Amino acid sequence: MRDTRESRLLLVLLIAIAFALITVDIRGGQDSPVQGARQAAAAVFGPIENGVSSAVDPVGNAIAAVRDSDSRHDRIAQLEHDNTALKAKLGSDDRNRSRLSQLDKMLKMAGAGQYGIKGAEVIAIGAAQGFSWTVTIDVGSNDGVQRDMTVLNGDGLVGRVTTVGPDTATVLLANDPDFTVGTRMESNDELGFASGQGDRPLRVEMLNGKAKIKKGDRLVTFGSQADKPFVPGVPVGVVSRVDPSGGDLTRTIYVTPYVSFSKLDIVGVVVEAPRKDPRDTVLPAKPKPTPTPTVTVTVTPSASEPVTGQTP
Repeated sequence: MRDTRESRLLLVLLIAIAFALITVDIRGGQDSPVQGARQAAAAVFGPIENGVSSAVDPVGNAIAAVRDSDSRHDRIAQLEHDNTALKAKLGSDDRNRSRLSQLDKMLKMAGAGQYGIKGAEVIAIGAAQGFSWTVTIDVGSNDGVQRDMTVLNGDGLVGRVTTVGPDTATVLLANDPDFTVGTRMESNDELGFASGQGDRPLRVEMLNGKAKIKKGDRLVTFGSQADKPFVPGVPVGVVSRVDPSGGDLTRTIYVTPYVSFSKLDIVGVVVEAPRKDPRDTVLPAKPKPTPTPTVTVTVTPSASEPVTGQTP
């Protein structure tokens, strides 16, 4: 296109329309008027993203072994069997060893919490609709994935499913400013609501302004009605800072999430909630404090100095 006055005006007009649509979409939330177009785009472009990813990724077929791990019968034994099969399918290079470690960790978490999960790979980051912290995964409605399902990995809470196509889905990450999840404190069961702050720690508003909380305390998801969008017991993070209560009805704390949102690769969608709340059983073992070394010093009296109780 030639650089003319008309072409510049057309470019400005297109940019203005794009920003208008973004504004309408963000303000509309779940009832956004462009939700239908977004789902249509997922149906059209999702298979393309999925195809490109699977064509260049030798691990793609291995993930399928995890996607059928939602049977409640002998869950832990089945997960261990799947893990053994994945080890045989994965290659021996460094990247695949790392992904195998992620799968192993996620399967153990699913077994501990009795979550029925569909394993998935992150095949794209970002989103066409607005400036959100999102990723695209390679499972969709054909795999039993629905909107408002919990997404986790081997470290903890990743986010929730927001848009579903036939073969792909969009996940809103837990660090997005529009993300909110109910939390429960491990030590005293105090409840709160965690919100994302981008690349900063999660901000949690505790319902009890006098709650006794200290740095290092840990949080899990409280769970939602009918387990959507959140199942209970998924690790969220560790308290890194506590603001003074100041007599307010609520109390603000800041939590470092377990999940590294910039390094997502292997994730799982919880398609079947646990029969009972796993409480704190899914939390990782607390690190043991490093013992402080002690040094014993023995002092031997000099032969030239008198010993107490003796005369020279």
